[in-house]
Amino acid sequence: MITVINLTKSFGRQLLFDSVSFSINPRERIGLVGRNGHGKTTLFRIIVGEEHADSGEVAIPRNYRVGYVTQQLRFTENSVLAEACKGLAEQHGETWMAEKVLSGLGFTKKDILRRPDEFSGGFQVRLNLVKVLVSEPELLLLDEPTNYLDIVSIRWLEKYLRQWKGELVVITHDRSFMDSVTTHIMGIHRQKLRKIEGGTDKYYGQILKEEEIYEKTRINDEKKRREAELFISRFRAKARLAGMVQSRIKALEKQEKLDRLARIKSLDFSFSCRPFPGKVLLTADALSFSYTGEDMINDFSMTIGRNDRICVIGKNGKGKTTLLKLLSGELAPLSGSINSHNDMKMGYFAQTNTSMMNESFSIEEEIMSAGCDRQRARDIAGAMMFEDDRALKKIGVLSGGEKSRVLLARILAQKSNLLLLDEPTNHLDMESSDALLAAIDAFEGAAMVVTHNEMFLHTLANRFVVFQAGGVSVFEGTYQSFLARIGWEDERGSFSAGERSPSPSPAGEGDRDGVNKKELRRQRADILSRKSKIINPLKLKISEIEDMIESREKHLAGLNSDMIAASNAGSGARISRLSKEMHDARSKIEALYGELDELVRELEEKLRSFG
Repeated sequence: MITVINLTKSFGRQLLFDSVSFSINPRERIGLVGRNGHGKTTLFRIIVGEEHADSGEVAIPRNYRVGYVTQQLRFTENSVLAEACKGLAEQHGETWMAEKVLSGLGFTKKDILRRPDEFSGGFQVRLNLVKVLVSEPELLLLDEPTNYLDIVSIRWLEKYLRQWKGELVVITHDRSFMDSVTTHIMGIHRQKLRKIEGGTDKYYGQILKEEEIYEKTRINDEKKRREAELFISRFRAKARLAGMVQSRIKALEKQEKLDRLARIKSLDFSFSCRPFPGKVLLTADALSFSYTGEDMINDFSMTIGRNDRICVIGKNGKGKTTLLKLLSGELAPLSGSINSHNDMKMGYFAQTNTSMMNESFSIEEEIMSAGCDRQRARDIAGAMMFEDDRALKKIGVLSGGEKSRVLLARILAQKSNLLLLDEPTNHLDMESSDALLAAIDAFEGAAMVVTHNEMFLHTLANRFVVFQAGGVSVFEGTYQSFLARIGWEDERGSFSAGERSPSPSPAGEGDRDGVNKKELRRQRADILSRKSKIINPLKLKISEIEDMIESREKHLAGLNSDMIAASNAGSGARISRLSKEMHDARSKIEALYGELDELVRELEEKLRSFG
């Protein structure tokens, strides 16, 4: 158990946290939340000794090991596997544990034999994560572990962390990931720290409720103070009321004056929609594209309607970003065509586009270059947390996260009817990610988003472009329907997570290994068979109820149109009949949603029981 006592830390005049205390108890898995720049990563660095606090202490028991994924990329071994094995805990003398975690985080059997320096920075950070996971420390500190992972690896890590036997503290902007792997939420808020048992909804709900009570109390106290001051000034000179006046004066002196809560900066914005008269914004026909002869996209076709919410999903390196570059015109297809409506106006966000900004421009000037006046640019800059003189900062001095917010600001500055967004949440905190999700959802045009955030997938999308099994296809429906009907295929290599890969055995042990492997395969087949008998009927029932909900919601929309027509016609009898039908329809839909919620909970519970 770790105990933190009266910890205070500031940088210059910015106070991050003030006299905070907390403990990390056995088997607790904690999600650490707070705005960007409020001290989450700094707290991690203090715990591991990379940063010093201004005051206070961190008490760590003797021989208690803390695992922290460093951003330093220094490798000494000739292969990924050998480098990963450097982190193995003493009880794992063989390589199977390292292979299991490497496989789960996206390294193929061929990859693990390559040199670490042959990989991209993202995969090198993954390797550092592998080394920490296999070391099995008592406390695991993870700072945005999903940033360099694709959705398949995120889902694997989520499952891995739910089974973690030690303590865990994780920082992530992915709310669904955090809620899935944690038992407690700990937040840095107004320089203080609060820890509660439960998920992010409970934490933020409690903060909001307490601040509402504080503000009501403050307003009530101010009113009473003004009344007391008015009484004192009015009757101070009257000797008969001198005792009452003095009593009020003393009461005022004792009364603590509550200060107005400072406004916490947050993203608060909406995308402007350019009116679009047609139904189809863009059509891609038989698109093909490859890098160095390897097909990324082959004979792919789709249309984008004016209200579509499309999420592009799949493992990293399979072509998601390439597809957006093709649709945006940044790349030309090798074959096929892309046709857009004359009135289509695109807003395109990609992390790599930060290099195209003019580094000598101020934030204000960069936003204005998208086609708006100075006042509009200032308003947008403020919405993106570049208030007042901060809007005059030069692009060249901004961090990667700040440049990403400027890119979003440029899209806000123009009217679009199609948004193409490539992993827009990478440099946002959880609250900002929520604000972006709400802004996309409220957008009156179409949106196509590359994301690994399953909260976005469940909440936003009604169509998917899926990169899987060496190809790309369009799936019509919700993310829950995709998981039930298709699901994620294991493309992580020929050895599966948790299975020891073949290795040369001493003479005379080959037959025994063969028997063990056959027995393992038989046991695995038996488990999968039992799992299918239990899980598949639930998935089928969920899919059926989703179809029923979709059908009844369409029926309700038709009734709503009929009600508008009846109201315009002044038909009282028809209005009465339609009102009853609409009430019945809503009741049935609510009942179906209740049944769906129960089935999804049952499915999740059954899946957890199978590990």
